[in-house]
Amino acid sequence: MRSVLDLVGNTPMVALQRIPENPEVTIYAKLEGTNPGGSVKDRAAYGMIKGALERGEIKPGIKLIEATSGNTGIALAMIANLFGVEIELVMPEDATRERVLTMEAFGAKVILTPKEQSMEGSIDYAHAQVAKGGYHMLNQFANPDNYGMHYRTTGPEIWRDTQQSITHFVSAMGTTGTIMGVSRFLKEVNPEIQIVGCQPTEGSKIPGIRKWPEAYLPKIFERERVDRVMDISEKEARTMARRLAKEEAVFCGMSSGGAVAAAVRLAKELKEGVIVCIICDRGDRYLSSDLFG
Repeated sequence: MRSVLDLVGNTPMVALQRIPENPEVTIYAKLEGTNPGGSVKDRAAYGMIKGALERGEIKPGIKLIEATSGNTGIALAMIANLFGVEIELVMPEDATRERVLTMEAFGAKVILTPKEQSMEGSIDYAHAQVAKGGYHMLNQFANPDNYGMHYRTTGPEIWRDTQQSITHFVSAMGTTGTIMGVSRFLKEVNPEIQIVGCQPTEGSKIPGIRKWPEAYLPKIFERERVDRVMDISEKEARTMARRLAKEEAVFCGMSSGGAVAAAVRLAKELKEGVIVCIICDRGDRYLSSDLFG
């Protein structure tokens, strides 16, 4: 009998029809919002919780705690509940209200840290709680199970669904789990495939994409696994997210808009190619923000 966990992964991929400007380059969008928790983070959450349980790191009386910008928290709340594990999630207070409510609906306790401290403040709070005892942190920023799940699932799916024709992979960089895992797999099957990461321009705020201070750089990130980094402005990401909804019926968040904006810019440089970009989540996560207002 299938459970919700069996629905994680094997997400559909569609070719964008109207937005691409170079007819010799196909841009595929991998729709991670179709995961049961609504985002690509279902994969990492499942991998990290399952791995911790198998290694005996989650013991009776120990609660999970994790700092999150939103999607990881929703995925962790959903999957922890399915495994009967108590979880506390920490994120900046400017997170959209629907994210907080969704985590609480799945049974998680949510702690909001001052927005002025950004994601770094949430990370510091979670570490402080672990130091007090009674908590186990999965630490998506340093956990090999994060990228491992993408190595085992996302990468092979892309290779299969492009009939092994992919030339470029484009992804937002947050925890960097997606791009690290997919890069590992794709470079093994074809070292010529180019891995392109997206980061925000100076002063831009794009939920899900970060330019990390050196002290907070995810430990799972290995620079040599990314061939190129493209800077995306908040305006570009916003505009593309709105265009994706109106022109392609792909309803997604700003970080996905940023990835597609990078893919379109990249396509203009190529004579031919097959680009795959990750659509991280669904646009309904952002309805209380001004993204579509």
